[in-house]
Amino acid sequence: MVKKFDYRGIPLEELERMSLDQQLKLFNSRQRRTLRRYMSNGISDDRRKLIENIKVAKANKEDTSIKTHLRDLIILPYHVGVTLKVYSGKEFVPVNITTEMIGHYVGEYVITNKRVTHGSPGVGASRSSLYVPLK
Repeated sequence: MVKKFDYRGIPLEELERMSLDQQLKLFNSRQRRTLRRYMSNGISDDRRKLIENIKVAKANKEDTSIKTHLRDLIILPYHVGVTLKVYSGKEFVPVNITTEMIGHYVGEYVITNKRVTHGSPGVGASRSSLYVPLK
């Protein structure tokens, strides 16, 4: 049996029917503050375009992923089921949004740094390596 996800005891269908003000009461204080600032200051053009693209992708049931640089976007219930390609600083990393991600930032799911693997030092890297004979 598949476990059904509820966000703070409320199923996804009810969350999608709720208004944004009712959803705000369920989020943490940082997310509430950020979303209230978006509403009071007006949504910027890039955010507005992203929200429209998400709604169009959900309505058309398209599988096309949407590219974005907005790592501080809070995942809301109507985002579930969409694939976003989020910029990590070097490349766009696909993130498939699921119900467990509601209330989190998109940037939390895209790592911005990679593990460093050091190779062997080259010629001239240190004083002693100048005297190492080349093959």
